[in-house]
Amino acid sequence: MMGATVIVQAGGGLNALPDRELVFLGDRSALACTLERARRIPGVDLVVCAAPDDRDHDLVAEEAADCAVMVVRGPAADPLGLMAQAAREAEAQTVVRITSQCPLIDPVIAGGVLALLTDASADYASNTMPARFPHGLDCEAFSAILLAEADRKADTLAERRSVTGWIRRHHGLTRANLTGPGGGLEHLRWMLETPEDAAFLQALFAELGGKALMASAAEIAALCLRRPDLSELNADRVDYARLVSSERASVETRPMRFPFAA
Repeated sequence: MMGATVIVQAGGGLNALPDRELVFLGDRSALACTLERARRIPGVDLVVCAAPDDRDHDLVAEEAADCAVMVVRGPAADPLGLMAQAAREAEAQTVVRITSQCPLIDPVIAGGVLALLTDASADYASNTMPARFPHGLDCEAFSAILLAEADRKADTLAERRSVTGWIRRHHGLTRANLTGPGGGLEHLRWMLETPEDAAFLQALFAELGGKALMASAAEIAALCLRRPDLSELNADRVDYARLVSSERASVETRPMRFPFAA
């Protein structure tokens, strides 16, 4: 059986940090870190970078190509359309969606979301309904057929910008959630959207050294608990709205444990 396709979506999010994908974390770009971690997700055969086709993202597309992944470019104003285009061009059957703002994406957790899609016989699986993981481990899995349907039927600006908003809210779909450990770890911010985020991630990578690219979410969380000064660098950017969202999946797993962060 053909494996899944990871689509790393560039652009979108806050505009507080231009060229954020090209910020260096250790000895490589944030985008390169994201793509390398995406390659290690169990059950994945192909990694694609979907980048807007405007001039602002030319260097991002070049960086993705230098990382030896497939690059698909499409309309900057229609992230959902770009995502659907990338799935078509990749001939994807099952899609794992990650954004380029997640250089610490955990392959094991993302693989768990992908496996849950099948194990729960769900139409859509994620790890954010509710959000109990650190912010920056977010991933979603769904069929390319469902993505194409969303592309045809989503007609509001919010749905098209959010990419999966129509899927997350459409009646009649079964949604499953890989539940994070919680316990305060959901307040950690590992996204790369702002200068404060860049400062945190660069300090984190400096502390981890050569282990940064292979470090698990549990190991990174343990470091953040030992070194709260690191998380304080972007604490003012924590998105509390995601923690109180009313979106809940109809199927929720037991909380995943972070053994090294106890």
